[in-house]
Amino acid sequence: MQPAEIQSLIEAGFDSATVRVASDDNAHFEALVVASEFDGQRPLARHQLVYKTLGTLVGNEIHALSIRAFTPDEWSAQSTEG
Repeated sequence: MQPAEIQSLIEAGFDSATVRVASDDNAHFEALVVASEFDGQRPLARHQLVYKTLGTLVGNEIHALSIRAFTPDEWSAQSTEG
């Protein structure tokens, strides 16, 4: 799979998310997801929401997926640090 395909699937699963997906080998992926749906959610629940958008692709076409999941406020705060 191509990162753009995964990005589109994740975006379709959220109302208004910012999503970036990268990969060096099109089997192991890194995803950054910023979505208001993550408000009040623990990290595990956030990852489960992302996995839900990808269904059975995870573990098959997507061999590994590293997820960084933030609310818009968390992402804004992190982007202004440093």
